[in-house]
Amino acid sequence: MKINIYYGGRGLIEDPTIYIINKITSVLEELRVEVNRINLYEKKNEISLLPKTLKEADAIILASTIEWFGIGGYMQQFLDSCWLYADKNKLQSQIMYPIITSNSFEERESVLYLRKAWELLGGKTLNGLSIYISNHVDFEMNSEYSDLLEEEAERLYRHVNKNKVLFDSSTLLHRINLEKNRTVELSPQESEQLSVYVSDEKYVKKQKEDIEELTQMFKSMLDKNEGTSNHLYIDKFKDNFKPIEDFSGSFSLLVEDINKTLIIEIENKEFKSYYGIKEDVDVIIKANKTLLNDLVLGRTTLHGSFMAGNISAKGDFQKLKDFDKLFEFKTK
Repeated sequence: MKINIYYGGRGLIEDPTIYIINKITSVLEELRVEVNRINLYEKKNEISLLPKTLKEADAIILASTIEWFGIGGYMQQFLDSCWLYADKNKLQSQIMYPIITSNSFEERESVLYLRKAWELLGGKTLNGLSIYISNHVDFEMNSEYSDLLEEEAERLYRHVNKNKVLFDSSTLLHRINLEKNRTVELSPQESEQLSVYVSDEKYVKKQKEDIEELTQMFKSMLDKNEGTSNHLYIDKFKDNFKPIEDFSGSFSLLVEDINKTLIIEIENKEFKSYYGIKEDVDVIIKANKTLLNDLVLGRTTLHGSFMAGNISAKGDFQKLKDFDKLFEFKTK
């Protein structure tokens, strides 16, 4: 018989979970059980590879410590990897025994969390241990607690050795639904190979570089398209420009949601427009891209939008009124 222990704590000397693991390991080894302990904090860069070690075991112990809230990141990462890469058929024949200690709270809830997670993976679970420990020294020196741990280890051995039947859980229905929603069905061999890729730092780095390259490429394409759209605004103003005799003025149109400022300069019949900054404009206007679209499509007027409170403006308000005479957009 072989039992794997996956320890999700930080490996601190005073961690009572380590004492419990050692006690249970000692009893199981006396019963001639091969116990393999894996410290997740030592394998933090290889956690995605660990699901393949489940194949070797007849039973699993998941042990973790609550230091402030929940089971901790290493254990959660291991469970996520099991969902992605473990051989679910193998898990159906494995019993999981949870061990949670806490010096804060929620030790029982965390045991239930581990049990539900393992059942979602397709395995069977025992009740396990949920223990609140305020002082690890007192706990380890208590002989009655030691006897209880020995009894728990023996109970686990009997369940696994005799392959006792356990009742099904309704969690099975949730697992079936989750499996249906998986976008890609992978065989156990494919999942294991994928876990190797995920744990390969060079491979992951190369993938990130490729993604970054694609991101930059698409960003460049979007910027190019946006530039075309921006140029279109300038063309719209130019095509619909109606000069006013002896009119001279300039407008700064800040389009807030694209963080760009359109400058319009008019000197009699001369029209000039560009994106940039001009300090001494006659009228400063703040609007958004939607309003700018409505303006060039003739759906609204600048002065009308100002009076409705849809834009803000400051400067020479007579020239603000003249804006709608300078540009006569046709309704679309």
